Amino acid sequence: MNRKNLRVAAPAAMLALALGLSACGAGNEDSSSDGGSGSDGGSSVSGTLNGAGSSAQEAAVAAWKKQFQTANPDATVNYDPVGSGGGREQFIAGGVQFAGSDAYLEDEELTSAKEKCGSDIVEVPTYVSPIAVVYNLDGVDDLNLSPNVIGQIFEGKITKWDDAAIKADNPDADLPDTDITAVHRSDDSGTTKNFTEYLDAASEGGWSGGVVETWPLKGGEAAEGTSGVISAVSGGDGTVGYADESQAGELGKANVKVGDEFVAPTPEAAAKVLDTAAPVEGRDATDIAVDIDRTTTESGVYPIVLASYQIACQTYEDAATAELVKSWLTYVTSTEGQDAAAETAGSAPLSGDFAAKVKAAVETITAA
Repeated sequence: MNRKNLRVAAPAAMLALALGLSACGAGNEDSSSDGGSGSDGGSSVSGTLNGAGSSAQEAAVAAWKKQFQTANPDATVNYDPVGSGGGREQFIAGGVQFAGSDAYLEDEELTSAKEKCGSDIVEVPTYVSPIAVVYNLDGVDDLNLSPNVIGQIFEGKITKWDDAAIKADNPDADLPDTDITAVHRSDDSGTTKNFTEYLDAASEGGWSGGVVETWPLKGGEAAEGTSGVISAVSGGDGTVGYADESQAGELGKANVKVGDEFVAPTPEAAAKVLDTAAPVEGRDATDIAVDIDRTTTESGVYPIVLASYQIACQTYEDAATAELVKSWLTYVTSTEGQDAAAETAGSAPLSGDFAAKVKAAVETITAA
């Protein structure tokens, strides 16, 4: 498998994934506004559901929790945004019932997860969003960056904002001679993996750090979690980082060169890149992991995208746990759940031809 064109997510085809899902616990309910009811289609579910992982999903999870717990007042959902790597580790260790991850399970992780669950895995994209190159540069409100320049900035090869390479992308901008401080994630991060996959594939030698989940280079500034990166970039002048676009706040967001144009990191532009994504070979029907082309030159496409997954067991020992997980995932991937995430977190709603595939995967969750 070509690791350069990896794992950003569900294709727009995959965006398809969840719109057709019902909002209730079992797959046979419609996607009405009940926020996820029990598998009998009427009664609500109860119990405590624990998850951990992607900090990029944090705002979306908050929206999902609010609606789900309103519809199911005897249910409590806890989610710890420790980062994608930490979430997958906790899930495989049995510490949580589901994980959020901005990267799909590696083959070795998948084997361990199946052994822990005693069943196949349900791994479905639940959150699709652009990763923005965020910056804080006094006097610069609009910034264009080519893939090669982005790679060199984060590699530490370009150290001044008035560097000739940046000027070439911004001939009309008044760029200061301010030092560049590049901020990266300090924790194991699916966002880092998606970002470095893009750099590795598209920067044409500007980046030599490979495709990694843990930042590989010395230098720059490290910050924990998405919120940490946003805080670090916001707190300086001349800072630049990478983070889920929905959490960028008032920071500048660079336009990235794609083909002959510069494209802003909007959910609509991110969704378009998913049209070129392909299912990962050799996965079970309930494991909807996808690979995308980071080097697309299609007009209007933004290629630095993450598709964040939620990962669960197909089988749980306890019937109540199985029902709770199933109900949660059915709501999260439903039309209503996706619209809630789009409104709150600015993600691109899942929609389209793959809705039935995702629905079928979630419906398989059951008690042993």
